[in-house]
Amino acid sequence: MSTNLSNLLYLITIVTFILALRFLSNPAHARRGNQIGAVGMLLAIVVTWIKVGTTSWWAIAIGMLIGGGFGAVAARKVKMTAMPEMVALFNGVGGGAAALIALAELHKILPEPGAPKVDISIAIVLSALIGSISFSGSMIAFAKLRELIGGRPITYPGQQFGNAFVVLVAAASGIALIAGVQDEWLLWLLIGAAAVFGVLFVLPIGGADMPVVISLLNAFTGLAVAAGGFELENNVLIVAGMLVGASGTLLTLMMAKAMNRSVANVLFGAFGQIQEGAGQGMTGANGTVRPTTPDDVAVMLA
Repeated sequence: MSTNLSNLLYLITIVTFILALRFLSNPAHARRGNQIGAVGMLLAIVVTWIKVGTTSWWAIAIGMLIGGGFGAVAARKVKMTAMPEMVALFNGVGGGAAALIALAELHKILPEPGAPKVDISIAIVLSALIGSISFSGSMIAFAKLRELIGGRPITYPGQQFGNAFVVLVAAASGIALIAGVQDEWLLWLLIGAAAVFGVLFVLPIGGADMPVVISLLNAFTGLAVAAGGFELENNVLIVAGMLVGASGTLLTLMMAKAMNRSVANVLFGAFGQIQEGAGQGMTGANGTVRPTTPDDVAVMLA
């Protein structure tokens, strides 16, 4: 397949992703949006399959069979009440895939003489860092929603210092890689530290706030995928990742606003750093009472 033809087909895929988001913004057309997005993703996979030639076609075919089969069965059997759990699980898989792409790209580059280019190194570090946080954080969110672990915030003494140490390790590893240190174990260390931080980041958040956290982690996955697109020089990954990142960020802000809370309060309330303000609801004997308006109630009922 020629480069011009593959780029044209990739452009069609990008358009389908944009249309899918457009239709998903309205519940009446959400099913059509899912269908358009699925067709676009299938087209991107087929084009990539043809581009790689005969060297890896069997690996892509096996991946399509396993992933497609699992996704189809899960989507058919999952209950609507368990949909957030499935979203968290699938979102985590996307973040993990972005981290694996970073690891594979660095493994491929290192045998070559000379340090990797700075822009590629930055993309690898960001993809591994954000993808690992999204993967481990989404797995904890899934476990909380599935009630595999307690839904209440889980904290421990010295949590702030522990988080700071893990972030420092990940940042130092990333800076060393960008500076040109050609050691693959640094990326492994970065991925491990980022994964630990993802766990520590989500554990202190209550189960009722998980939808907001999942939306934020979804935005993280989009950014990690976009960074992977720079590594692979693939426009579809760049555009699709940024679409997911932007939409996930907007959804996170909108959900927090609907709860009459700030995103910071949702994410860091259990750390004891942020106190609830007067506009964040009142706690009564039977639960939390939050102010609303007739228009908001009408939208919820609709």
